[in-house]
Amino acid sequence: MWAALGFAVLTGAGVHSVWALTIYVAVAVLLSVPALRRVTFSRLLLSILRKPGFAPKISETERQALEAGGVWVERELLSGNPDLNGIAKLTLPTLSVEEQAFLDGPVNRLCSMVHDWDLWQDRELPSEVWDVIRRERFFGIIIPRHYGGLGFSAIAHSEIIARLASRSAALSVTVMVPNSLGPAKLLINYGTEAQKNYYLPRLARGEEIPCFALTEPDAGSDAASIRSTGVVFRQGDGTLAIRLNWKKRWTTLAGLSTVIGLAFRLSDPENLLAKGHEIGITFALVPTRLPGVDVTRRHDPLGVPFSNSPSRGTNVVIPVENIIGGTARAGQGWRMLMESLADGRGISLPAQSSGLMKFIARATSAYAGVRRQFGVPIGRFQGIAEPLARIAGLSYLVDSFRRFTCSALDSDLKPSVVTAISKYHATELCRKSINDAMDIFGGAGITLGPRNLIAHLYYAAPIAITVEGANILTRSLIIFGQGAIRAHPFAWRELIAIKAGDLVAFDPTIAAHTSHFVRNLFRASLYWLTRGALVRSPVRGPAAKYYRQLTWASATLGALTDFALIGLGGRLKFEEKLTGRLADMLSWSYICSVTLSRFQSEGARRDDLPFLHWAARYGLNQFQIALEGILANFPIPILGPLLRGPIRWFARINPISAAPRDRDDLKIAAIMQESTLLRLRHFRGIFEPFEENDPFRRLEYALELENTAEPILKKVVTAVKKGVLKKDADDALLHEAVLKQVISQDEFEKLDEMRRLVSEVIQVDDFSQDEYLRMSA
Repeated sequence: MWAALGFAVLTGAGVHSVWALTIYVAVAVLLSVPALRRVTFSRLLLSILRKPGFAPKISETERQALEAGGVWVERELLSGNPDLNGIAKLTLPTLSVEEQAFLDGPVNRLCSMVHDWDLWQDRELPSEVWDVIRRERFFGIIIPRHYGGLGFSAIAHSEIIARLASRSAALSVTVMVPNSLGPAKLLINYGTEAQKNYYLPRLARGEEIPCFALTEPDAGSDAASIRSTGVVFRQGDGTLAIRLNWKKRWTTLAGLSTVIGLAFRLSDPENLLAKGHEIGITFALVPTRLPGVDVTRRHDPLGVPFSNSPSRGTNVVIPVENIIGGTARAGQGWRMLMESLADGRGISLPAQSSGLMKFIARATSAYAGVRRQFGVPIGRFQGIAEPLARIAGLSYLVDSFRRFTCSALDSDLKPSVVTAISKYHATELCRKSINDAMDIFGGAGITLGPRNLIAHLYYAAPIAITVEGANILTRSLIIFGQGAIRAHPFAWRELIAIKAGDLVAFDPTIAAHTSHFVRNLFRASLYWLTRGALVRSPVRGPAAKYYRQLTWASATLGALTDFALIGLGGRLKFEEKLTGRLADMLSWSYICSVTLSRFQSEGARRDDLPFLHWAARYGLNQFQIALEGILANFPIPILGPLLRGPIRWFARINPISAAPRDRDDLKIAAIMQESTLLRLRHFRGIFEPFEENDPFRRLEYALELENTAEPILKKVVTAVKKGVLKKDADDALLHEAVLKQVISQDEFEKLDEMRRLVSEVIQVDDFSQDEYLRMSA
């Protein structure tokens, strides 16, 4: 078909030379007949690509990272022609009756026992909190029931962490780490039956406190370069053992732990395990009671009061049976780590971020709705409405991809690219929301004390950025680096064929890739010229245009991905500015796709439209920003000037999407300042305090009273404007309003209650000099 189309284009352009057309037909036949193409074009191309520098060189550790996990909707988005019907039919996961009961019971009780200010002063969780954590098996969320755990789904795990985070970031970290990457997860996936039967019940009951020791002074993001050592030797009684030496840091719960999941390089000088002398990265269980183990020191991560420590081991001896998975798993630690991260990072940190963002949205909007300046609530100023809408809109986005990522995990998928996207963007957008909240709270946000609801979150925000793959690394190397190879329809098969020199496999793959590239280039060009109008949306109504824009974006991403792969080859992995922007394009395609699915899954409600419009425009505009960055900086000599010039100019005057409109901001800001079911529905799942004097509960109640008092205040304002009442101090004015029957006595009492409560909730804390000197941050 493409050969015929090319011939038609040539003749239509006025090319009638017999020699030119003959050469074209000869080349077309050569490329169209597999047997001829294989021994000519494909053989030559394969020999070129096998030379150093042309195709990306994939190390063994990179190969294992690429093979970890699976692919999901990101394959569709990177294809350039996504299955919109399949994306639109994605549904939100739900909790079981038992899981909901656990949230409403033990999780709420645990939250009610922790007061964040007190925790920061005491620097550790109270013993009664630890008792509940153990009794209710909070450390066994992921452990199967037949091993004594709760065996909950990914979405339940996520909801639990989100609710705990809305009460205390330190509390959520304490619970989430044992249920994330660590001994329990590694044992579930790789442990021997003996190891599972012994450790998993004890971990679930909290009899064993686990930690996972990976990071070292010289091995952070480059975890494969760890220097901790383990040497196999034969003991005097004839049994095999490992002598360990290590120096780890930044290990959560290490100071409280009874067992360490330790990553180290295993060597076997006498080949006692029959696996060679240098076996490689291995994981083992190390009881902290053993001689030579030191977990007595503490780190101080920005003052946030959770246990985080260095650990050292000097000539620590363990039996070889302590290798997780037994000796059969010796040397497989890197693969185990990559496979565990492939799903784990899609739960804990996105859940924590979502819980924090919902809490921030509720607290900040309530404050903006009751804090008055110049006679009106500050939330009505457009300068405040903009960041307030951004807080709410970003929370909607993060909650959307958090829930859909959990849906994939509960379907037994382990989409490594999607989970990396979730971790990176959840933590980054949470940090952005916290900064916006600090701007809105102003002085009340920077004055520490029990009344301050957000300052501790501001302290804690950078911590999530650095763990489970530092965000800079995740964006510039992992999301697109893995996505372009794993999720691309042909790239991974091509690399395998190139490495093996397999011409039979290479030929049909490169031919299909070439056809795919041409189709994507044509499709992208057509969508840019028609603004996606030719795309058939899977839904009708207000979301339809966003599905068309999403397909337009996907075709653009697919074409640019192939330009990068073909034009840069092995250089691509070093062009981190480019891969970072391509990662942004892939990320925002995914985020927009599941946000649209959320809107449809929740019934395409009319009152959700402000959130849909804001979220879709924001996400697609972020895609546009990344696209313009690529076009301005594409590092290929011949293609670069074309992209930087006319194509970039056309993309700027004909964008996929602009940013959210001012009226979108104002609508969401107004919704956020009304104590309605809509506001509560969008930000449900956080902990609702029981205590009447709780600062968050009183702030929410003040907003409710403010909303109730609004029509009463309007009566007074109208009377002043008409001259019925004279402008005076508030107390005198309201008493006069009662005397002149502008408002009733009952309405006066409602206003008085509102004014007294608002006056209280906008206060900030102060301390005596002695109290201040004794106070922790």
